[in-house]
Amino acid sequence: MDYVLAFDAGTGSIRAVLFDRKGQQIGVSQKEWTHLPDEGVPGSMNFDTASNWELVIHCVKEVLQDTGILPSDIKAVSATSMREGFVLYNQNGQEIWACANVDARAGVEVSDLKMSDEKIEMDLYAESGQTFALGAIPRLLWLKKHKPEIYEATSCITMINDWILYKLSGILQVDPSNGCTSGIFNLEKREWQKQIASRCEIKDSIFPKVHEAGTVLGKVSIETAALTGLCPETLVVSGGGDAQMASVGVGAISTNQTVVSGGSFWQQEVNVEKPYMDPKGRLRVNCHAVEGQWQLEAIAFFPGLVMRWFRDAFCEKEVEEAKITGRDAYEILEEKAQHVPAGSNGIIPVFSDVMNYVSWRHAAPSFINLSIDPQKTGKMEMFRSLQENAALITLGNLKLIEEVTGHYPEEVIFAGGASKGRLWSQTLADVLGVPVKVPVIKEAAALGTALYAAIGAGIYSSIKEAADSVVVWERTFQPRMGNHHEYLKIYEKWRKVYESQLNLADRGVTTHMWKAPGL
Repeated sequence: MDYVLAFDAGTGSIRAVLFDRKGQQIGVSQKEWTHLPDEGVPGSMNFDTASNWELVIHCVKEVLQDTGILPSDIKAVSATSMREGFVLYNQNGQEIWACANVDARAGVEVSDLKMSDEKIEMDLYAESGQTFALGAIPRLLWLKKHKPEIYEATSCITMINDWILYKLSGILQVDPSNGCTSGIFNLEKREWQKQIASRCEIKDSIFPKVHEAGTVLGKVSIETAALTGLCPETLVVSGGGDAQMASVGVGAISTNQTVVSGGSFWQQEVNVEKPYMDPKGRLRVNCHAVEGQWQLEAIAFFPGLVMRWFRDAFCEKEVEEAKITGRDAYEILEEKAQHVPAGSNGIIPVFSDVMNYVSWRHAAPSFINLSIDPQKTGKMEMFRSLQENAALITLGNLKLIEEVTGHYPEEVIFAGGASKGRLWSQTLADVLGVPVKVPVIKEAAALGTALYAAIGAGIYSSIKEAADSVVVWERTFQPRMGNHHEYLKIYEKWRKVYESQLNLADRGVTTHMWKAPGL
């Protein structure tokens, strides 16, 4: 039997996931990792390459031990990761500095860039599809100012998934879908744009080769084989960013397909045949992992984290019930909330805003328009309103994409942890007014990565063949159009409330839930 191994390096953990050629998960090992700040550097979040590589090794050994698979039966490996995090290397190929995606140390550098040239951010957005909010440029400028010895020693930059592949094979390179999130890419050419680096006064000599997902880079090195137990004949294959690989893992590989990934953040990805740029800079534009495809991306901040906060803060009874019955607490909450009417009796949650990439900030978290009637406003109504709110943000983001492309989805693929909830999936269909398809495999980033590893190994000839062979649908939720029309009215009311709440945070009366560095 042939197998492929996918590494999924998220913000909070590393996973090694073993799949067979039919896309069935055979084994998984996961270890949490921690990103420690620099002392005295607000917003800093380092990525510890030494200790984290040990965790990668542990995961490989554990998955081999747990499954009993012969290492020689693993034909290829690939990797996906959180985007925006990156690793710097010296001329000897040694890691000298790395940061996680959530690193936000460079607020002053963002402000300085904008003050030096008021047009610079939108000019660079027109080429790269990125703003300074998440990109590498401000962090590199921070290093140049505060740690010049590291900056001067830097000879190469990769993203974190590419770092894993480098540790496996010894090959330094990047893929377009994650490399583009650095903000130093020409989207149309799917290649580094050195002129961007020069304009921002950072090195333009640190960029490795770019390889599309599925490209065979080499084989597992003898040294790494000895450390991990992998076979030195196993192929190492280029991967991609987690959101793009998740799209592949649910079969979204063609133009106009739309994916909503519901996790800690909710990402809305719409496949497009060319890199459309929003004249107002509200949307992110990325290379898809699929060659010849791009994605317009919008992000809702923290719906999954907000729901976890609500569960832990207010739902002790349901959490205890879940422990006793062996059920999921969210499943119990959904069961109790299913009779709450659309609109949750007028409750308006204020958490994430719709996407505004060039001026990204969110109002202070709150619930507005509560009733003091316990029959109308209680725990279940508030829980239901949070599910509705995540769907309303998604509606707003898809409306922004429609404004730019002229396309509104005919159906939506819903993946990630939130798609396990039947009530949440139905609510999303009702709010969007289109069918919502939920795949059997919902944690899809590792699967998409495995499919590209399988292409590298020759198990599949194309990503279409791979996706058609393994992606299976669990169910489709049809929109209830009566609810949809009601939600369109609720959406307009929510937008007005949110505008007022954001104004309070902007004036300093309340505290933003989050705002981008430099704002």
